Amino acid sequence: MPVYLDHNATTPVLPEVVDAMLPYLREHFGNPSSEHAIGRRARTAVDESRQRVAAILGCSADEIVFTSGGTEANNLAIRGVAEARRDLRHVITSVIEHPATANPCRWLERHGYRVSRVGVTGDGRVQIQDVETALATGNTAIVTVMHTNNETGVVQPIADIARLARGCGAIVHTDAAQSIGKIPVSVDALGVDLLSVAGHKLYAPKGVGALFVRRGTPLAALVLGAGHERGIRPGTENVAAIVGLGVACEIACRDMAAWTARVRRLRDELWRLLREHVPGLALNGHILDRLPNTLNIRFPSVSGPALLAAAPEIAASTGSACHDGRDSASAVILAMGIPAAEAVGSVRLTLGRGTTDDDIAQAADVLARAWQSLRGASPAAN
Repeated sequence: MPVYLDHNATTPVLPEVVDAMLPYLREHFGNPSSEHAIGRRARTAVDESRQRVAAILGCSADEIVFTSGGTEANNLAIRGVAEARRDLRHVITSVIEHPATANPCRWLERHGYRVSRVGVTGDGRVQIQDVETALATGNTAIVTVMHTNNETGVVQPIADIARLARGCGAIVHTDAAQSIGKIPVSVDALGVDLLSVAGHKLYAPKGVGALFVRRGTPLAALVLGAGHERGIRPGTENVAAIVGLGVACEIACRDMAAWTARVRRLRDELWRLLREHVPGLALNGHILDRLPNTLNIRFPSVSGPALLAAAPEIAASTGSACHDGRDSASAVILAMGIPAAEAVGSVRLTLGRGTTDDDIAQAADVLARAWQSLRGASPAAN
């Protein structure tokens, strides 16, 4: 079994989460909208989970709308606000967004909206002055900037962005899929109107998520149906998955501080060990303001995909795409001003609850040996 260092891609479902879900896949099968006892049992489970999700965000339970995941939550937030505020035709986002945000913005652009994409600094953070400049053009329906980047883990200045945007009458959305369960997230401290959650990023199952919708936020439904989730997201609720998301949030609330300290120590040890054996190794992103589990690094004179292919004992990712058989640097890393020839050597290593000291030692050894092997075979090494 490879050492799993791809927790920003997905996480294993916790045993406690599975145990909580099973009764709702077996005996408690009722439709939450049914009025009989079997349906009421399912409805109670959904309501309890709504309270648990609300607790990790510091909001009221009636401000949580369950979705099929982070992608749907982002689409509902961005396109739902645009539909509800059709007189405002300007959207502000960033150049480092996940496709679940970038593509809805492109869809709006194809339908007559003007989209401003603000840049980032060399350490991967959105530049506040660019947001302020974009807002000055007026007519802004929504500002959507991710809370933490999925590739670098860099925490974005959402509270500052929200203060500027709401002062100009814009709705503020943030994709917090990577943040929930890893660092404290308070919707009031951030000042956002909408916030997206993805269950499978915090040890709940795939196919479930949530959208925080602050009371009074204009939001149109994208799917037409009955009155589920206050009519904002119609469709019979996935009760078992929602229960799993609620339990995962409860566990994250319970031990976040201890988990954060432990995983940060392991991440920093991995960084130390790799630097000892890989001269010229560089960090992508801010050294401090990033997720405690995320290490995105550039290996010199090799490509990230080739490195991982040479290290099958490690399950990790690059954050880059492969086109026409050639390695292509990540757009996120390029946006930070890293030259393409260097950016292509980037690898994302993301730790999780199951990561051990032995895993870190093995990963460092395997990756260093893979890099040395590739360098030995490379003309650039001579």
